[in-house]
Amino acid sequence: MPDPLLPSCSILLLAGGRGQRMGGQDKGLVEWQGRPLIAWLHETVQPLTDDLLLSCNRNRARYSAYADRLISDEEQGFPGPLAGIRSGLAAARNAWMLVLPCDTPLIDRPLLQSLYQTALEEPDRPVMLSCEGQWEPLFSIIPTGRQAEVDACWQSGERSPLRALLHVGARALEVHRGDPRLANLNTPELLKITGSRGTSS
Repeated sequence: MPDPLLPSCSILLLAGGRGQRMGGQDKGLVEWQGRPLIAWLHETVQPLTDDLLLSCNRNRARYSAYADRLISDEEQGFPGPLAGIRSGLAAARNAWMLVLPCDTPLIDRPLLQSLYQTALEEPDRPVMLSCEGQWEPLFSIIPTGRQAEVDACWQSGERSPLRALLHVGARALEVHRGDPRLANLNTPELLKITGSRGTSS
């Protein structure tokens, strides 16, 4: 059964990129501390939702263990994270969709619960994390009822998740700059120097 702390919330893990900083490797499947990066996120978020989505454009068989459903971008050629968000909104079964990138194994449940509680305060507006004024659009929660507006942004040529979410009225949940939970392990060097992971609950 899903954890009752995030009711009516789908979760989307974004793992559909080129992995350019990893030399073309599929980032979500790169190992950190003995397990694929995606496995760490799956462990943290799986108990929080009854609708866990994973956006991937390759290695579907390997990713299938880490989601209830896999989705892919409509367009070929790795068009970027907004494409994954757009596909996720079309597939999500709940009133909100929480978005997370695949290369952040230090994310924890208290932070996700804070995002969700902030969303409840104004349930028709997206919420993005902000680190002292720097927006983090891939850590966000989006009302699925705004799907048509996000899609309209895409159709008009927009490819920036930040600009698309601001266009539909996103507001900020502030966190401290350098919060280790947001560390993107997106280069081989970062995989080597990042310390051990804390607890996920």
